[in-house]
Amino acid sequence: MHARPLTVVQMLPALHSGGVERGTVEIAEALVAAGHRAIVIADGGRYADHLRAIGAEWIPWPVGKKSVATLWRFVPKVRDLLMRERVDILHLRSRLPAWVGYLAWRRIPPALRPRLVTTVHGFYSVNRYSAVMTRGETVICVSEAIRRYVLCHYPKTDPERLVVIPRGIDPAAYPRGYRPDPGWFAQWYAQFPETRGKRWVTLPARLTRWKGQAELLTVWREIIARHPDAHALLVGGYDARRRDYVAELQQTIRAHGLENHVTLTGDRPDLKNILAASTVVLSLSTDPEAFGRTTLEALALGTRVIGYHHGGVAEQLAAIYPEGSVAVGDQTALARQIRAALDGTLPPVTQPLPERFTLAAMQHETLALYQRLAERVESP
Repeated sequence: MHARPLTVVQMLPALHSGGVERGTVEIAEALVAAGHRAIVIADGGRYADHLRAIGAEWIPWPVGKKSVATLWRFVPKVRDLLMRERVDILHLRSRLPAWVGYLAWRRIPPALRPRLVTTVHGFYSVNRYSAVMTRGETVICVSEAIRRYVLCHYPKTDPERLVVIPRGIDPAAYPRGYRPDPGWFAQWYAQFPETRGKRWVTLPARLTRWKGQAELLTVWREIIARHPDAHALLVGGYDARRRDYVAELQQTIRAHGLENHVTLTGDRPDLKNILAASTVVLSLSTDPEAFGRTTLEALALGTRVIGYHHGGVAEQLAAIYPEGSVAVGDQTALARQIRAALDGTLPPVTQPLPERFTLAAMQHETLALYQRLAERVESP
């Protein structure tokens, strides 16, 4: 193992909720716990106080602000910080911060540079702007699907530089068979009385067209004709740009008389409880998910998941619950599988969470990668 503590800088736009932000904090936690120094460069957000509380260092630079001024303002600052703090690893997690970090890194003499790591967190649009995410000396892919995407669209990328490290969850936080307490159900039913006595079919995703809420509504009248006690939960918030889409969903619900059969809950801090209380959880993204942490949480809890067979969700289902896999856009098969879940003929989830999908594995593999890269610099 490496003889001295490492100094690792991670860069991302901000510290609001999201998979990139959460993964950054989880790696910072692991670094601090292992006696290393964790520095995060990002604008503010809900995770900022948590970073400080765990002993990480937060530098509140808005390196994700989409402006040319961001480059000329922060490239010199990041370069100076990397040199001054003798950073061992620079880990870039999002495109504009990656450009800032990469240009700063390039301005350092090669012998003095930290090792450069990038993580491809999504299926970015294919262009020169996105290509910066393949510039790492090592490129972490969050799923095999992302690795294939990189090799397909950036064929000059050396496959030897790609490492697949899936996102992971803590099985102790999502124990098989967990049920919310009666107090939570009482508060839930007070807010959503139309869901009492119903079996929930839950689609947890922000409200945006490609996440598939409209796909579910297309088959929902057919579902409730056979299972009138079924209730669809669309769990997720939306931003101002999605108001027209949300209005379309609401209009579809009214036009088909589904007001008492579908609930839009908005963003929820109690998603774990909702997943655990659901009869089935759906993943209907028409574009592939890079990983899909929410579906993994549901599977860990033992809730059946039905998902379109592509992206990271397909990999999870193949490993844990292949019975839930449906061809992308096959609404006939989707309706059939939902009915099977409500009929009780869709098998239960029995496969345990594979080790490679755990938080501990993700943290261990990432820190081991940092160690290998740092050792390579110091070896004679």
